[in-house]
Amino acid sequence: MKIFNMDIDGAVSRIVGDLETKNQARDRALVESRQIVRHAATGIRALHRGEYERAQESLDAGRSMVQATKFDLEGHPDLYWTGYVQDAQKEIAEAFIVAAILQSQELPQPSELGIEPAPFLNGMAEAASEMRRYVLDIIRRGGEAEMQEAERVLKIMDDVYTNLITVDYPDAITGGLRRTTDSLRAVLERTRGDLTISIRQAELARALQRGV
Repeated sequence: MKIFNMDIDGAVSRIVGDLETKNQARDRALVESRQIVRHAATGIRALHRGEYERAQESLDAGRSMVQATKFDLEGHPDLYWTGYVQDAQKEIAEAFIVAAILQSQELPQPSELGIEPAPFLNGMAEAASEMRRYVLDIIRRGGEAEMQEAERVLKIMDDVYTNLITVDYPDAITGGLRRTTDSLRAVLERTRGDLTISIRQAELARALQRGV
């Protein structure tokens, strides 16, 4: 009877080597994803302060980390499509879209940012929701010119919502976009109500001044 020499030690050793490589890639991706989220948050904070150059530095750093993560996980698609990697892409997409809205720039494209379609769409929804903060800041400052700016941003928020509700695919494809869009609808309705009240109050104040 012929006896085969089963190289169990070698097989396990090779598999362990592969798993170690994957684990190292995962560790790097976790660190990079946290950095991306931090850059996105820093960028949005700077944008609301009007510090656009500083914001752009954070956004560019976040985009570089997105590319680094994609490179590190090139041979590990199972890791690349995990929640933390896609969530980080969503956050930096949100930051870039907020920057475009506030500075009246063209909407960036997913391919420009190295971001997958689903995270980009979710980032768009969250960027529109983030604009509520900006509109409320405008309302507090008051002024006719400021109200026109608030109306411009509100229209963008509405355009984002009306477009995203047409994206009708399973959550497994869109990354839970339906839920994010529903949240945007609630934010949009509250913001429209707040702005409408503020505009009516400003009109009434001007009418009273003219009558004095």
